[in-house]
Amino acid sequence: MQRLYVPATVANLGSGFDVFGVALNLYLEVEYREAERDRFVYEGDGQIADSPNNIVHQALRAAFAEVDDQPPPLEIRVFNPIPLARGMGSSAAARVAGAMIADRLLSGRLGLEGVFRVACELEGHPDNVAPAVFGGFQLALSQPLIHLDLPHPEDLFFVLAVPAFELPTSAARDALPAEVPLSDAVFNLSRAALWPPALAAGSLELMREAARDRLHQPYRLDLMPGAEKALGKAAEFGAPAFVAGAGPSIAAIFRGDPAPLAAIFDEYVGEDGQIFTLSIGEGAKWKAT
Repeated sequence: MQRLYVPATVANLGSGFDVFGVALNLYLEVEYREAERDRFVYEGDGQIADSPNNIVHQALRAAFAEVDDQPPPLEIRVFNPIPLARGMGSSAAARVAGAMIADRLLSGRLGLEGVFRVACELEGHPDNVAPAVFGGFQLALSQPLIHLDLPHPEDLFFVLAVPAFELPTSAARDALPAEVPLSDAVFNLSRAALWPPALAAGSLELMREAARDRLHQPYRLDLMPGAEKALGKAAEFGAPAFVAGAGPSIAAIFRGDPAPLAAIFDEYVGEDGQIFTLSIGEGAKWKAT
């Protein structure tokens, strides 16, 4: 039997709003079989009802529609360790999973590029989808739809602080202003441009500067009590630190012992939150079980 693995992802990396993303080695696991009717069997973080309107089936149908076809009824079984609505790409992983199942049923007619395209159309932005499909660090644009692998060292790790409360992406986007000062836009452009050479050089010092942001994080941090303090302490420690996607999770990059950063983040997550230590992940893949 084959099982599909789709990674968790973190988007933005601070300055690269809606552009940069990275895959992490925490994977949504999916299996399917033909059935009399669509079924969705979910296990993992949170609760999702057995309904044909789940986003995995939605992506499956959208992918078949790309080739003017309809999928057979499927029972899709999911194990999901990715926290929901926490900024770790759970919705992107689910949409990529549905499109990957469609591509398999269609004997590869979509290919990974087609999977990427379908999932981006559903997700609305490519920064989580690109690393979910292709793995590693990715730069992605929506118009035109482009993705680029960013060379990076393999010895980078992430500490993620995941609080118990959810922050829907829609609410986090509603917090953003329609316009920003020109000085803030220039500030972000210069820091975002620093990410590719910082990764290529493997320099945590350059990454720490690249992660600085004035475009979205200052507005979202008001929705995340305690996050600004934790991020500040992580930066003082020397780690590139930023809001994970739209939040409320926060992330820091490190080499070596994660314990000091985990201790810094502990107050933010509280008793009911979680701290993950993760390496860079690979893109969506089918593997024998």
